[in-house]
Amino acid sequence: MDASGDTLVLDDDRIDALFGALADRTRRDILRRVLLGEQSVSTLAARYDMSFAAVQKHVAVLERAGLVVKRRRGKEQLTTGQIDAVRSTASLLAELEVVWRDRVARIEDLLASESQ
Repeated sequence: MDASGDTLVLDDDRIDALFGALADRTRRDILRRVLLGEQSVSTLAARYDMSFAAVQKHVAVLERAGLVVKRRRGKEQLTTGQIDAVRSTASLLAELEVVWRDRVARIEDLLASESQ
């Protein structure tokens, strides 16, 4: 849902960006951390065995997907998680689950009718 309470419609490019960003475990971990509270990219970089530039690139992928927002405070780049984007992803997965459960139910019905 957006700020007005309307359901967000995700286009295929946005869905690809969301799932592409979430496909990497480091990005998922960064997202978890910034959903708990705003963190600087420097603070995030200190938590990983990789360069500051590599962490910055991970944050940029999350930002392009709309999962985080960066802002400057002096020399720091502060990153905040966007819960609405996470909810959109969860909503999409719930829709896919409904489709999957419906197919399983139809298979079960078919098998039950054949065994009678």
